[in-house]
Amino acid sequence: MNSPVHSPVHDEDDQGEVFLDESDIIHEVTVDDEDIPDVDEDEMGSDPEPEPDDSVHIFTGHTDELYTVACSPADATLVATGGGDDKGFFWRINRGDWASEIQGHKDSVSSLAFSTDGQLLASGGFDGLIQIWDTSSGNLKCALDGPGGGIEWVRWHPRGHVVLAGSEDSTVWMWNADRGAYLNMFSGHGSSVTCGDFTPDGKTICTGSDDATLRIWNPKSGENNHVIRGHPYHTEGLTCLTISSDSTLALTGSKDGSVHMVNITTGKVVSSLVSHTDSIECIAFAPSSPWAATGSMDQKLIIWDLQHSLPRCTCDHEEGVTCLIWLGTSRYLITGSADGKVRVWDSLSGDCVRTFSGHSNVIQSISVSANRDFLVSVSLDGTARVFEVAEFQ
Repeated sequence: MNSPVHSPVHDEDDQGEVFLDESDIIHEVTVDDEDIPDVDEDEMGSDPEPEPDDSVHIFTGHTDELYTVACSPADATLVATGGGDDKGFFWRINRGDWASEIQGHKDSVSSLAFSTDGQLLASGGFDGLIQIWDTSSGNLKCALDGPGGGIEWVRWHPRGHVVLAGSEDSTVWMWNADRGAYLNMFSGHGSSVTCGDFTPDGKTICTGSDDATLRIWNPKSGENNHVIRGHPYHTEGLTCLTISSDSTLALTGSKDGSVHMVNITTGKVVSSLVSHTDSIECIAFAPSSPWAATGSMDQKLIIWDLQHSLPRCTCDHEEGVTCLIWLGTSRYLITGSADGKVRVWDSLSGDCVRTFSGHSNVIQSISVSANRDFLVSVSLDGTARVFEVAEFQ
């Protein structure tokens, strides 16, 4: 076989004519004429098949990313959502024709919480403002100011209309929402107060901060009972906390990937749960067993046996786990993920028993309706979606 003839090279940039032979063929494709679509066919440039949407209702009243959702504990259809459009909305599951706007915030609505009796809703914004809403009328009851930074979270006293909020300015504030009256301010943290709550008996407040400490307070006197910090506690900022139903234990998660259990009475670390390899994003005691669940950016949900401080099961996700909730006192829990999926898990087996598709971006928050028939999720995609979970009881 004759060698291919190459023109002499006159210049590096101009190689003149270049001849190819069979040895230069990289890949040969046989094309049948029938496989070549006509130019005017719809398939040309069409998008891939859209993912299925498993939601039974989509709320699209917002015009920006959504950050927070709360379902009323007293009205199984009433939902509140808030987000980056500086608004919140009251709306109803399967009532697409009804919504009531939560106005007045000058920055993103970052946190929402219904009072235990469902009569009031607290909305917290990055503008540092807390607003209290009457849920039956949708009217503003009062506005509470004081914090000098954005609101990270709002919580209600378990047996009254007392509201608690943590701020980016490292303070925690408490008000009487019926009277719109300031009650107390808790200062001591050295950085943003990222998580906090009343104990279920209402007698104590626990707060966690980006300063890597947990503080335990007396709500009446404002006194700081305990500060938990240093070895063997977290080395980086706290991200989330949960309190046991008997008000004796706080479980905290941190950016450092560790989880620690603290005795609220003594302020001592009683156990450490070590397995995650990235920031803990969400945490919750199981309501009816000595277990807890933690979700992390390491793409894992871990269900812990707290009596032995060991993982019972590890549940893998495709991306980070951003939020979780136990489904009442059932064996099931639900996670929201950075991959836009909502998943239902059986805590006994560790199996994923349902994956709900529909969102196209990170799930930021999830909440379950009072009758436990529906789960509502909100996402950076700007929508709230409702999924039916009645079968998981």
